[in-house]
Amino acid sequence: MIPRVLTVAGSDSGGGAGIQADLKTMLALGVHGMSVITAVTAQNSLGVQGAWELPVEAVRAQYRSVVDDIGVQAVKTGMLASAELVEAVAELISGTDAPAVVDPVGVSKHGDPLLAASALDSVRTRLLPAATVATPNLDEVARLTGVRVESEDDLRRAAQAVLEHGPRWVLIKGGHLPGDAVDLLTDGRDEYLLRAPRHDNRHTHGTGCTLASAIASGLAKGLAVPEAVTQAKEYVTGAIAAGFALGAGIGPVDHGWRFRD
Repeated sequence: MIPRVLTVAGSDSGGGAGIQADLKTMLALGVHGMSVITAVTAQNSLGVQGAWELPVEAVRAQYRSVVDDIGVQAVKTGMLASAELVEAVAELISGTDAPAVVDPVGVSKHGDPLLAASALDSVRTRLLPAATVATPNLDEVARLTGVRVESEDDLRRAAQAVLEHGPRWVLIKGGHLPGDAVDLLTDGRDEYLLRAPRHDNRHTHGTGCTLASAIASGLAKGLAVPEAVTQAKEYVTGAIAAGFALGAGIGPVDHGWRFRD
């Protein structure tokens, strides 16, 4: 049977990030994507004009509907908006026998807040301990741990600070640093430094969602975490290189770049 991956995240009406990016990534990587929508955003290439979270009971009903009937081989989380949603989703994935990739989304590519400040403690104490792999970027690391990464040498310290909250693996995304795009994957014992060339392309909307979904797709296929993350990094690097203009602002990465190459 085709591997099945469930994304628990917000909807991006512009199609570049969120649920839409997740499902495009899953299709491109050969798995069956399913969704639990946690919030609806009015969003385009210029930013987020509005966001409305769904009730906890609606999120829980979507999740149970999919998992109890269809089953999943991996779960990915994205925008969870509030402490109540964070805690409900943490409980759901903790009770599911499948690896979970947690992308602790805090703000959009344009700097718009997607997670209430009051939810940060729930992310630390409930969501991160349920993660097989956590994938924070540098801004999210700072919000969650207080560690500020200024150079590649700081990545290990940031990873250790996140691991203290309980995920089995952490991938610190160093894309905001100058130079090559360098990420650090570690479980506190083994370390993998993943390096890729930086592409001169500002159309990078959806990179975090795409990377986390690609990792979840690899795990659903039975790959070990290091292999799943390495393959996901290769996929998202190609998607960034092929990113295209859309609207008047920041365009999306190209999830179907391999089909057009």
